Amino acid sequence: MKRYFIHTFGCQMNVNDSLRMSEVLGKLEYRPTPVAEEADLIILNTCSIREKAEDKMLSALGRYRTVKLARGTLLGVGGCVAQQEKDKLLKKVPYLDFVFGPDSIAKLPDIIGRVQGERERVVETAWVDSEEYVFPRADPETSRGKVTEFVTVMKGCDNVCSFCVVPHTRGREVSRAFPEVLAEVADLAKVGVREVTLIGQNVNSYQGGVSFAQLLLRTAEVPGIERVRFTTSHPHDLSDELIEAFRTQPKIMPHFHLPVQSGSNPVLKRMRRDYTVVQYLERLEKLRAARPGIAVTTDIIVGFPGETEEDFALTLELTEKVRYENQFSFIYSPRPKTGAALKEDEWGPVPHEVKIERLERLQKIQRRISGEHTASQVGLEVEVMVEGHSRYNPAKRFGRTPENRTVNFEGDAPAGAFVKVLVESATPNQLSGKQTVVLSQPVVVPPADLPGPDVSCVVADVA
Repeated sequence: MKRYFIHTFGCQMNVNDSLRMSEVLGKLEYRPTPVAEEADLIILNTCSIREKAEDKMLSALGRYRTVKLARGTLLGVGGCVAQQEKDKLLKKVPYLDFVFGPDSIAKLPDIIGRVQGERERVVETAWVDSEEYVFPRADPETSRGKVTEFVTVMKGCDNVCSFCVVPHTRGREVSRAFPEVLAEVADLAKVGVREVTLIGQNVNSYQGGVSFAQLLLRTAEVPGIERVRFTTSHPHDLSDELIEAFRTQPKIMPHFHLPVQSGSNPVLKRMRRDYTVVQYLERLEKLRAARPGIAVTTDIIVGFPGETEEDFALTLELTEKVRYENQFSFIYSPRPKTGAALKEDEWGPVPHEVKIERLERLQKIQRRISGEHTASQVGLEVEVMVEGHSRYNPAKRFGRTPENRTVNFEGDAPAGAFVKVLVESATPNQLSGKQTVVLSQPVVVPPADLPGPDVSCVVADVA
C-alpha cells in the first residue's frame, strides 16, 4: 500500500484544499502517514501571500529531498506558489516531480500517472473557466468525528488590491451555487458536525444565487448546525443586509474578521482599498450596534511602500480606537505581478529595520488590548463548544466561545457538547477554567458502513 504525506502552508482555503487532495489520493489507494520519511508521495500545498511562506516551502523541499533520495518518493508542489511560479519551479528545484495549481486538484490521478508511467516532470496550472469550474465536493466521511468544519462557498477575488497576489494565483471570483453549499452542510451535520465556517477569499461578495447574508441565514437553519462562522471579508461588502443577519440570527457567531490593512487614507488609496478610515469605522459602528459584544479581528500590513511615520501613527491610533480582539499583522513584502511591487521605488520603499521596529510597536499595543479583552472574562461563565482534548494538556478539554476565544478547561464533556466554563485565568491568547454545567450533549451519529478517508497526515503550517 502506497503512503502519502501533505504539508500545508497558508490559510483555511489551503487546509480545505489539502483535505480534497487526501480524498482524491484515497481513491488511488494511497493511505496517509503522519511521518514524511515513510511516504511514497509528498505534496507541499503552498501559500504565496507573503514571502516568508514561500521561503518556508523551499526550506521544506530541501528537507524532503533526502526522503526522495532514500525512498524514490514522488515530490509535488500544489497551491498558490505552484500557480504563480509554474514551470519556473521545476527549474528552480531540479528534484521536483510535479507542479499543480488550485484548479487542478481533481487532475492528481492523471498527473501522478504521467509522472510514474511516462517518467516526465509535469506542470498543470491551467485555469478552469469560471463557467466550467466545478467546486470539489467534500466527502462527509472525511469529517466524521469532527464537530467543526470548513465549507468552501467561493474562490478567487476581483478586488486586485495592489499588495495582493491572490487574483494571480486563485483567479477571478467564482461562487458556488447555494443549494450545493447547503447540501454539503446538511451532509456534515449528519456525521456530527455542529459548527461550519464558510470560507473564500472574499466571502461576503458571494453571488451563488442568493446574497451572502441569505446564505448565512439558510445555513443556520440546517438541522444539527448550531454555530455558523465565515472568513474572510472585504469592508466594502459589509452590507446592511449582512449586519441585519447578525442582529436576527443568534447562530451566526459574534465574531467578524474585517481586514483594515492600514489606518492611513493615503496608504489605503495606494493599496487600492476603496474605503476611507471613516467609512470603515461607520460600518463597524453599525455592526457593533446590531450585535453588542461582537469580537472584531483584522489584518494590518506594516511598512507598505510610502508609509511615513505619520501614516503609521494613524494605524496605532486606529488600533487603540477600535480595540480589536486580535490582529494578524505583518511587514510588507513585494509579491510578483502586484501593483505595489511595480510602484515600490516610485512610492518609496520602507527600510526593513523600520518595518520590524514598527511591527514590534504595533504588536505590543495589540497584545495589551488582547490581554485586556481576555482579562475581562475572568470570573465569568462562558459558553464553550467542546472540540476535543487540549493540545497543551491532554487531561484538559479545548473549545471556543461564540466570540472565537480559545478556552482550555478542566472537565469531562465529550467533543460536540456545549458547556459552561468558569474562567479562572487568562492570557492575551486564551482563557483557562473549569467546566461547571453541561448545556447539551453531542449529537448521536450512527457508525459509518465503511471507514472514511484518514487525513491525519495533513500537516497545517498556517501562515
